[in-house]
Amino acid sequence: MQGFQNPDFLVGLLKIIWINILLSGDNAVVIALAARGLPPHQQKQAIMFGSGAAVALRIGLTIVAAWLLELQGLQVIGGILLLWIGAQLLADEEESDEEAKEHANMMSAVRTILIADLVMSLDNVIGVAAAAKGDQVLLILGLAISIPLVIFGSSMMIKLMERFPAIITAGAALIGWVGGETVASDVLLRDFSAANPWFHMTAAAAGAAIVIGWGRYMESRKSHSDAADA
Repeated sequence: MQGFQNPDFLVGLLKIIWINILLSGDNAVVIALAARGLPPHQQKQAIMFGSGAAVALRIGLTIVAAWLLELQGLQVIGGILLLWIGAQLLADEEESDEEAKEHANMMSAVRTILIADLVMSLDNVIGVAAAAKGDQVLLILGLAISIPLVIFGSSMMIKLMERFPAIITAGAALIGWVGGETVASDVLLRDFSAANPWFHMTAAAAGAAIVIGWGRYMESRKSHSDAADA
Protein backbone atom coordinates (compact mmCIF):
# COMPACT_ATOMS: atom_id res chain seq x y z
CA MET A 1 0.00 0.00 0.00
CA GLN A 2 1.28 3.42 -0.94
CA GLY A 3 0.34 4.92 2.41
CA PHE A 4 2.67 2.60 4.32
CA GLN A 5 5.56 3.70 2.12
CA ASN A 6 4.97 7.32 3.14
CA PRO A 7 7.00 8.28 6.25
CA ASP A 8 4.45 10.94 7.25
CA PHE A 9 1.66 8.34 7.08
CA LEU A 10 3.61 5.91 9.27
CA VAL A 11 4.47 8.63 11.80
CA GLY A 12 0.80 9.69 11.98
CA LEU A 13 -0.28 6.07 12.41
CA LEU A 14 2.19 5.54 15.27
CA LYS A 15 0.96 8.76 16.93
CA ILE A 16 -2.67 7.62 16.80
CA ILE A 17 -1.81 4.16 18.15
CA TRP A 18 0.20 5.71 20.99
CA ILE A 19 -2.57 8.18 21.84
CA ASN A 20 -5.04 5.29 21.98
CA ILE A 21 -2.75 3.26 24.24
CA LEU A 22 -2.69 6.21 26.64
CA LEU A 23 -6.46 6.77 26.41
CA SER A 24 -7.61 3.13 26.48
CA GLY A 25 -7.12 2.71 30.22
CA ASP A 26 -10.40 4.30 31.29
CA ASN A 27 -12.30 2.49 28.51
CA ALA A 28 -10.86 -0.86 29.65
CA VAL A 29 -11.95 -0.11 33.23
CA VAL A 30 -15.53 0.69 32.17
CA ILE A 31 -15.78 -2.45 30.02
CA ALA A 32 -14.35 -4.64 32.79
CA LEU A 33 -16.67 -3.19 35.44
CA ALA A 34 -19.73 -3.58 33.21
CA ALA A 35 -18.88 -7.16 32.16
CA ARG A 36 -17.50 -8.61 35.39
CA GLY A 37 -20.87 -9.89 36.67
CA LEU A 38 -21.67 -11.84 33.48
CA PRO A 39 -21.02 -15.57 32.91
CA PRO A 40 -17.57 -16.17 31.30
CA HIS A 41 -18.89 -16.74 27.75
CA GLN A 42 -20.95 -13.55 27.94
CA GLN A 43 -17.99 -11.62 29.34
CA LYS A 44 -16.09 -12.33 26.12
CA GLN A 45 -19.07 -11.25 24.00
CA ALA A 46 -19.57 -8.04 25.98
CA ILE A 47 -15.86 -7.20 25.71
CA MET A 48 -15.83 -7.84 21.95
CA PHE A 49 -19.02 -5.87 21.25
CA GLY A 50 -18.14 -3.11 23.67
CA SER A 51 -14.58 -2.67 22.40
CA GLY A 52 -15.53 -2.68 18.73
CA ALA A 53 -18.44 -0.31 19.21
CA ALA A 54 -16.31 1.96 21.42
CA VAL A 55 -13.73 2.40 18.66
CA ALA A 56 -16.47 2.94 16.04
CA LEU A 57 -17.99 5.61 18.29
CA ARG A 58 -14.60 7.25 18.65
CA ILE A 59 -14.18 7.39 14.86
CA GLY A 60 -17.56 9.10 14.49
CA LEU A 61 -16.92 11.46 17.38
CA THR A 62 -13.56 12.51 15.99
CA ILE A 63 -15.28 13.93 12.92
CA VAL A 64 -17.71 16.08 14.93
CA ALA A 65 -15.83 16.52 18.24
CA ALA A 66 -14.82 20.15 17.75
CA TRP A 67 -18.46 21.10 17.12
CA LEU A 68 -19.80 18.99 20.01
CA LEU A 69 -17.36 20.48 22.51
CA GLU A 70 -18.76 23.97 21.79
CA LEU A 71 -22.32 22.99 22.79
CA GLN A 72 -23.01 24.59 26.16
CA GLY A 73 -24.07 22.17 28.88
CA LEU A 74 -23.31 19.01 26.89
CA GLN A 75 -20.32 18.04 29.02
CA VAL A 76 -22.18 18.87 32.24
CA ILE A 77 -24.89 16.40 31.24
CA GLY A 78 -22.30 13.87 30.12
CA GLY A 79 -20.32 14.21 33.34
CA ILE A 80 -23.41 13.67 35.50
CA LEU A 81 -24.27 10.63 33.37
CA LEU A 82 -20.80 9.22 34.05
CA LEU A 83 -21.31 9.70 37.80
CA TRP A 84 -24.53 7.72 37.58
CA ILE A 85 -22.88 4.96 35.54
CA GLY A 86 -19.97 4.71 37.99
CA ALA A 87 -22.32 4.47 40.97
CA GLN A 88 -24.45 1.82 39.22
CA LEU A 89 -21.40 -0.28 38.40
CA LEU A 90 -20.12 -0.03 41.97
CA ALA A 91 -23.49 -1.02 43.39
CA ASP A 92 -23.29 -4.17 41.20
CA GLU A 93 -27.00 -4.78 40.88
CA GLU A 94 -26.95 -8.44 39.82
CA GLU A 95 -29.86 -10.19 38.16
CA SER A 96 -30.77 -13.87 38.49
CA ASP A 97 -29.01 -16.51 36.40
CA GLU A 98 -31.96 -17.35 34.18
CA GLU A 99 -31.13 -17.35 30.48
CA ALA A 100 -33.39 -14.42 29.62
CA LYS A 101 -31.98 -12.40 32.49
CA GLU A 102 -28.42 -13.20 31.38
CA HIS A 103 -29.20 -11.94 27.88
CA ALA A 104 -30.67 -8.76 29.33
CA ASN A 105 -27.57 -8.36 31.48
CA MET A 106 -25.26 -8.61 28.49
CA MET A 107 -27.28 -6.06 26.55
CA SER A 108 -27.27 -3.82 29.61
CA ALA A 109 -23.48 -4.20 29.92
CA VAL A 110 -22.91 -3.30 26.26
CA ARG A 111 -25.28 -0.32 26.56
CA THR A 112 -23.43 0.91 29.64
CA ILE A 113 -20.08 0.58 27.84
CA LEU A 114 -21.35 2.55 24.83
CA ILE A 115 -22.85 5.39 26.89
CA ALA A 116 -19.75 5.72 29.08
CA ASP A 117 -17.37 5.66 26.12
CA LEU A 118 -19.48 8.21 24.26
CA VAL A 119 -19.06 10.66 27.13
CA MET A 120 -15.43 9.82 27.96
CA SER A 121 -14.29 10.16 24.35
CA LEU A 122 -15.42 13.76 23.77
CA ASP A 123 -12.16 15.29 24.97
CA ASN A 124 -9.89 12.44 23.91
CA VAL A 125 -10.76 12.46 20.23
CA ILE A 126 -9.32 15.94 19.76
CA GLY A 127 -5.81 14.52 20.12
CA VAL A 128 -6.55 11.69 17.69
CA ALA A 129 -8.00 14.08 15.11
CA ALA A 130 -4.91 16.31 15.39
CA ALA A 131 -2.60 13.35 14.78
CA ALA A 132 -4.60 12.22 11.73
CA LYS A 133 -4.44 15.70 10.15
CA GLY A 134 -7.63 15.12 8.19
CA ASP A 135 -6.57 11.73 6.76
CA GLN A 136 -9.69 9.59 7.28
CA VAL A 137 -7.94 6.35 6.23
CA LEU A 138 -5.20 6.99 8.76
CA LEU A 139 -7.78 7.81 11.43
CA ILE A 140 -9.87 4.67 10.90
CA LEU A 141 -6.82 2.40 10.59
CA GLY A 142 -5.18 3.75 13.72
CA LEU A 143 -8.35 3.41 15.78
CA ALA A 144 -9.07 -0.08 14.42
CA ILE A 145 -5.63 -1.22 15.54
CA SER A 146 -6.49 -0.03 19.05
CA ILE A 147 -9.38 -2.55 19.34
CA PRO A 148 -7.15 -5.45 20.50
CA LEU A 149 -5.52 -3.10 23.00
CA VAL A 150 -8.89 -2.35 24.61
CA ILE A 151 -9.92 -6.03 24.49
CA PHE A 152 -6.67 -7.16 26.15
CA GLY A 153 -6.88 -4.40 28.75
CA SER A 154 -10.50 -5.24 29.61
CA SER A 155 -9.82 -8.98 29.93
CA MET A 156 -6.82 -8.30 32.16
CA MET A 157 -8.85 -5.88 34.33
CA ILE A 158 -11.60 -8.48 34.89
CA LYS A 159 -9.01 -11.01 36.09
CA LEU A 160 -7.48 -8.42 38.41
CA MET A 161 -10.93 -7.45 39.77
CA GLU A 162 -11.68 -11.09 40.56
CA ARG A 163 -8.39 -11.40 42.44
CA PHE A 164 -8.31 -7.95 44.04
CA PRO A 165 -11.89 -6.68 44.68
CA ALA A 166 -10.55 -3.29 45.82
CA ILE A 167 -9.81 -2.55 42.15
CA ILE A 168 -13.58 -2.41 41.55
CA THR A 169 -13.88 0.55 43.93
CA ALA A 170 -10.81 2.18 42.37
CA GLY A 171 -12.27 1.70 38.89
CA ALA A 172 -15.59 3.25 39.89
CA ALA A 173 -13.70 6.16 41.44
CA LEU A 174 -11.80 6.62 38.17
CA ILE A 175 -15.09 6.89 36.27
CA GLY A 176 -16.27 9.45 38.83
CA TRP A 177 -12.99 11.38 38.46
CA VAL A 178 -13.43 11.54 34.68
CA GLY A 179 -17.07 12.56 35.21
CA GLY A 180 -16.01 15.47 37.43
CA GLU A 181 -13.36 16.52 34.90
CA THR A 182 -15.96 16.37 32.13
CA VAL A 183 -18.31 18.69 34.02
CA ALA A 184 -15.48 21.15 34.76
CA SER A 185 -14.43 21.17 31.08
CA ASP A 186 -17.82 22.33 29.78
CA VAL A 187 -17.81 25.54 27.75
CA LEU A 188 -20.19 27.07 30.32
CA LEU A 189 -17.47 26.80 32.98
CA ARG A 190 -14.45 27.47 30.76
CA ASP A 191 -13.82 31.03 31.96
CA PHE A 192 -14.36 30.10 35.60
CA SER A 193 -11.98 27.13 35.29
CA ALA A 194 -9.34 29.30 33.64
CA ALA A 195 -9.57 31.90 36.42
CA ASN A 196 -9.58 29.26 39.19
CA PRO A 197 -6.99 26.51 38.51
CA TRP A 198 -8.10 24.59 41.60
CA PHE A 199 -11.62 24.05 40.23
CA HIS A 200 -10.75 21.33 37.70
CA MET A 201 -8.99 19.12 40.26
CA THR A 202 -11.64 19.77 42.90
CA ALA A 203 -14.45 18.82 40.51
CA ALA A 204 -12.63 15.60 39.57
CA ALA A 205 -12.08 14.65 43.22
CA ALA A 206 -15.70 15.49 44.04
CA GLY A 207 -16.84 13.27 41.15
CA ALA A 208 -14.87 10.32 42.52
CA ALA A 209 -16.26 10.90 46.04
CA ILE A 210 -19.84 11.18 44.74
CA VAL A 211 -19.58 7.88 42.84
CA ILE A 212 -18.18 6.04 45.88
CA GLY A 213 -20.79 7.48 48.24
CA TRP A 214 -23.69 7.06 45.81
CA GLY A 215 -22.65 3.52 44.87
CA ARG A 216 -22.28 2.42 48.48
CA TYR A 217 -25.66 3.95 49.33
CA MET A 218 -27.39 2.04 46.50
CA GLU A 219 -25.57 -1.14 47.51
CA SER A 220 -26.74 -0.69 51.11
CA ARG A 221 -30.34 -0.08 50.05
CA LYS A 222 -30.32 -3.19 47.89
CA SER A 223 -28.91 -5.28 50.75
CA HIS A 224 -31.62 -4.05 53.12
CA SER A 225 -34.31 -4.71 50.49
CA ASP A 226 -33.04 -8.27 49.91
CA ALA A 227 -32.93 -8.88 53.67
CA ALA A 228 -36.51 -7.66 54.04
CA ASP A 229 -37.73 -9.92 51.22
CA ALA A 230 -35.97 -12.97 52.65
